[in-house]
Amino acid sequence: MKHFGHSKLRFNLICIITISVFFVGCKSKESENKGIEKIEKLDYISFANDVSFMEDYIEIIQLSDASGKSKVAVSPTLQGRVMTSSSLNNEGRSYGWINRALFKFKVTQAHINVFGGEERFWIGPEGGQYSIFFKKGSEFTLDDWYTPNLIDLEPFNVKKTSTNAVTFSKKATLVNYSGFKFDLGIEREVKVLSTSEIIKDLGVELNNQINVVAYQTTNSLTNIGDANWEKATGLLSVWLLGMFNPSPQTTIVIPYISGDKAELGVPVNDDYFGKVPAERLVVTENVLYFRGDGEFRSKIGLSPKRAKNVLGAYDALSQILTIVKYNKPEEVTDYVNSLWELQDAPYSGDVVNSYNDGPPGPGKKPLGPFYELETSSPALKLKVGETGTHIQMTCHFEGTPKELTKISEKVLGVSISEITNIFSAK
Repeated sequence: MKHFGHSKLRFNLICIITISVFFVGCKSKESENKGIEKIEKLDYISFANDVSFMEDYIEIIQLSDASGKSKVAVSPTLQGRVMTSSSLNNEGRSYGWINRALFKFKVTQAHINVFGGEERFWIGPEGGQYSIFFKKGSEFTLDDWYTPNLIDLEPFNVKKTSTNAVTFSKKATLVNYSGFKFDLGIEREVKVLSTSEIIKDLGVELNNQINVVAYQTTNSLTNIGDANWEKATGLLSVWLLGMFNPSPQTTIVIPYISGDKAELGVPVNDDYFGKVPAERLVVTENVLYFRGDGEFRSKIGLSPKRAKNVLGAYDALSQILTIVKYNKPEEVTDYVNSLWELQDAPYSGDVVNSYNDGPPGPGKKPLGPFYELETSSPALKLKVGETGTHIQMTCHFEGTPKELTKISEKVLGVSISEITNIFSAK
């Protein structure tokens, strides 16, 4: 089995990746009268097709719920990454973005390997004096930026498996920009959730008019060294990133905590690559709307004072509602800062991020295209032997706008029509 490296879409690296990519276009009709059986017949890449393709390059473990209808493909080769999933058996739509061109290229990249996948395990921070992506004394430039092999090229060990779950483990050492050495143990469980677990976790009602797949990952870092992890020498965080197929009508939806700017800070950080244009980011009283069409390179982030524990996206063409929920500790504000510079505030980072892919410049190709939903754990100040854990649930629902509105209103606080109409006047 070939062990090709994994890849974070790190946006700053787009200009050094020159591999053409695979984009799955989804044709569909938008009438609210269309039944679920109509949606299932739309053109798409199936779960079985994507799995069959990937098995020529990496090891794949397939998980399912008791009915066999919800399917999830996980790869030990790529750090226990959830590559893709389906809500309708093997022939259902494949939800994860897979970079087929890079798999076919078969050449390992020096800085990062962007194979895709709808939830991958990473560790922060990316930049700053406590970065694990830059060696001590290097410049904060693309030339000196390297994804650690641990989260790019090294496989994880399979600890145990069942029909609906798999647990991975790994022991490793990382050295940050300041020279502090982390000896860490990693454990990651991927579990397919039952319908009853989804209903309980999200507080929603589900019926046979909706196809659904959901999985939960439990991700732990343990300090197995002989020194405590302290703020003065740098801390680590668990960082989960999901890459999904975009469409011209995909809108990312992020509820946030409203309130006084002087007390809570700005609702959204939208200047990662320059300000996001108004026709691509709408900030209402308590919800952010961000285009996920894969046509304009941009990124947003929310601080722990603004972020809630849920975010999502809706693809109006394929009638797919995606929900991501994670465990966000209350009254915790220390999150690692990944800015590419020596920082005055290394623990003032974002807890939630979303990225929309697109050409990095005139005449250049996008990395995907895809869009991305990300969450992070707090900065983990761990004594020797202590463990920090970050839990995330990802759900995909397919159904009519009428049926999906029941879910979106409950979880995101807005209807499907509000989501689809938000950019209509832009």
